[in-house]
Amino acid sequence: MVIRHAEKPPSSGAPHGVLPSGEQDGESLTTTGWARAGALVGLFEPVDAEGPAALRAGLSRPAVLVAADPSRGSRRPFQTLTPLAARLGLDVQTSFAKGQEAALASSLRDVRSPTLVAWEHQAIPAIVADFGPVAPAPPSSWPGDRFDLVWCFSRTDDDGWRFSQVPQLLLAGDSAQLP
Repeated sequence: MVIRHAEKPPSSGAPHGVLPSGEQDGESLTTTGWARAGALVGLFEPVDAEGPAALRAGLSRPAVLVAADPSRGSRRPFQTLTPLAARLGLDVQTSFAKGQEAALASSLRDVRSPTLVAWEHQAIPAIVADFGPVAPAPPSSWPGDRFDLVWCFSRTDDDGWRFSQVPQLLLAGDSAQLP
């Protein structure tokens, strides 16, 4: 499963990115982005009054979390997964940086556990391009205005991948419409 990092600040002006301490930081999520990061917990580890609940169709509870290395670029992909990592008791793997999408894709082809990747939207198609055969073909670009999608890939019997999209529907303004 692949998601875009949560909401970021515009190129100038408000809303500003903020560190967990509340300090302004242009490479961090906005307050809306932090809200989405927290809401991802309920999407990937849902609970109801009786305890654990069923996940939305097409999604899996991640056993592996992967984000771009925050020390070599934006902190936003790592920050997006931080609340989910805390809930699941997992570390976020940050072995790859933006620009290393081919190496990331190669490593993902061998993973057999449900994996959630958070990345910058412009580079997500480059990750997918190195997966191998994918049907139906995913969009050639991630919509620039969408932070509310999950691209899902499931293995096929012939070592290819089946592609689907799941809307997150976590925050006001999220859309059920798929691009």
